[in-house]
Amino acid sequence: MRVSTEPAVTPATVPLLDHHCHGVTTGDLDRGAFEALITESDWDAPAGTTHFDSQVGFAIRRHCAPVLGLAPFASAEEYLQRRRELGGIEVSRRLLRATGISDYVIETGHKADEILDPAQMADAAQARVLEVVRLERLAEELVSDGCPASGFREAFATLLDERLQHAIGVKSIAAYRIGLDFDPARPATDDVDAAVARWIAGGADAARLDDPVIIRHLLWEAVDRECAIQFHIGYGDSDVDLHRCSPLLLTEFLRLTRPSGARVMLLHCYPFHREAGYLAQVFPHVYFDVGLAINYTGSRSDEIIAESFELAPFHKILFSSDAWGAAELYHLGALLFRRGLARALDVFAERDDWPEHERARVTELVAWRNARRAYRLGDLDAHDAVDDPDDFDDRSDSR
Repeated sequence: MRVSTEPAVTPATVPLLDHHCHGVTTGDLDRGAFEALITESDWDAPAGTTHFDSQVGFAIRRHCAPVLGLAPFASAEEYLQRRRELGGIEVSRRLLRATGISDYVIETGHKADEILDPAQMADAAQARVLEVVRLERLAEELVSDGCPASGFREAFATLLDERLQHAIGVKSIAAYRIGLDFDPARPATDDVDAAVARWIAGGADAARLDDPVIIRHLLWEAVDRECAIQFHIGYGDSDVDLHRCSPLLLTEFLRLTRPSGARVMLLHCYPFHREAGYLAQVFPHVYFDVGLAINYTGSRSDEIIAESFELAPFHKILFSSDAWGAAELYHLGALLFRRGLARALDVFAERDDWPEHERARVTELVAWRNARRAYRLGDLDAHDAVDDPDDFDDRSDSR
């Protein structure tokens, strides 16, 4: 019997494919600007308080401070001073390169002018970068550029096809704009044309798409192209009505799209991650992550990660950081995920004797194999022998 001499794959060492994140800022941030990046609130902390007094704030002081050459739990003042001494570019490079993330799937639809673009992210992180495009933003670009209502459907179809020559999927922020309790059926073309005409007639308001008929049309255009479609789910900033962001509201849409070839990626999901796990179990084209919650629950993130393993098949769980702006969020997203995954697997092994090779296989599934399969980045089967995670097809290399 031949004994393998290869080191075991563990959560601490496995490369990660971050299937949903955004760009990082390299600015030299003052305290107010930095604190704005470590909360989902769009308000400053009340007078005499700080956003550092939170799970994410404590996690930054514990885990990010050493990467910048400080002792764990350096004060917020010491941390921000060290950040300024090193400069935003160096801070971002250090924190990104310490993540062990080999591949970033970046969505560029939110404040793209304030963050590094995909090529710049690839350089800063020394990683491969892929792109996902935001459906609503594509439509807004067309209208801002003067597209008439009569030509909108054709122009959108053309633009989407062009962007999908390089992007590996799309994202919708329907949860923010119309809630997930929308009519799941494909809208009639006459209804779409009338809705676009009303939208354009709105003048200045046309910069923001919040018409349910148009958003439904965009979604079905993506379905027709058998896209990987990301949906914001659950926790987010103060623009969302959280009670309208449960993934269960998408149930009929998932029934309708099940035979389409499209894949649906449920992002973030907290506090609806158990509901998302149920949907991932019963629908073959549904995947999910708990990305945003990992950063913001900090010391409690172990429990969130373990709960994501309750109902969902292990081949349906993805890793993401959902980081935007602060490089600390990418670092914490990876570090806390690795820790939470390791602790969950250790508990499963303690309770039911999960063998090491099975824990290694599940680790790889969640860390990168599931995303590679779901986004069709190669022909890898989840049960194939381990190969090089850098062996993506040509379209996955945007550098």
